[in-house]
Amino acid sequence: MNDTKNSKPQKKTTYKVALLGIPHDANSSYVRGAAAAPPLIKEALYCETSNLFSESGLDLGRADIFFCAADVKLKNHPGDADYPEIEKTILDLTDRDCLPLCLGGDHAVTFPIVRAIGKKHAKIDVLQFDAHPDLYDCFQDNPFSHACPFARILESGKVNRLVQVGIRTLNEHQRKQAEKFGVEMIEMRHLEDKPVFTFDKPLYISFDLDALDPAFAPGVSHPEPGGLSVRRVLEIMRRISAPFVTGADIVEYNPQRDPTGITAVVAAKLIKEFVPLMLLEG
Repeated sequence: MNDTKNSKPQKKTTYKVALLGIPHDANSSYVRGAAAAPPLIKEALYCETSNLFSESGLDLGRADIFFCAADVKLKNHPGDADYPEIEKTILDLTDRDCLPLCLGGDHAVTFPIVRAIGKKHAKIDVLQFDAHPDLYDCFQDNPFSHACPFARILESGKVNRLVQVGIRTLNEHQRKQAEKFGVEMIEMRHLEDKPVFTFDKPLYISFDLDALDPAFAPGVSHPEPGGLSVRRVLEIMRRISAPFVTGADIVEYNPQRDPTGITAVVAAKLIKEFVPLMLLEG
């Protein structure tokens, strides 16, 4: 999905994208349920109500570019007890020249994913779509809460830039955290009609489904009105410029709060449009 104004290289990569489920929600606050998400998103992706073509015409049904990996087997313990297994799985994929596209799970899983990917690069940039900054130093006595992953990620020293898009729940503590870490935060109220995001380092994209307005994605644990539309997200994605995308995640789908299954369909749509971006095809 390249925009003609992008500086992305046009060379097609030989990498495959691996769709990986990470069924972990033990670090959720308020309500759990996101651990049940990966198989339901995959079911929506492969449902015969649609097909596997992206808007750019890329066929995800091609085995040479996209495959569905087995979900990580986890005990779903709180804290970081399951993180070594998540990291090992990500490293196994990257060692095989696969680009991980991960399905949470809650947003806490982004920390071990990025920590593993960070072992492959000197520095990475991160683009986060979210209603919440997830920058708490510690939340409800849990430093690994899904409200804290980007504080842990930034403490690692592996991230060159963190750009957050769609924020609309900023409190004083997280504002101070953003200043401390030099986060480039674009609150929803300040988002331009056609923003262009240019990155110099390998890019990781983290997409919390509550970045979307609940009208488009009601099946999340912490819905926040006034968010992005699906179409606006796709337009933003078209205007991303980076050397390459080294991985991505889609997190915080809670099937218990999605009676019609529409949020799973939205997540499946995002998968279909993330893959061409990751492969620099479109």
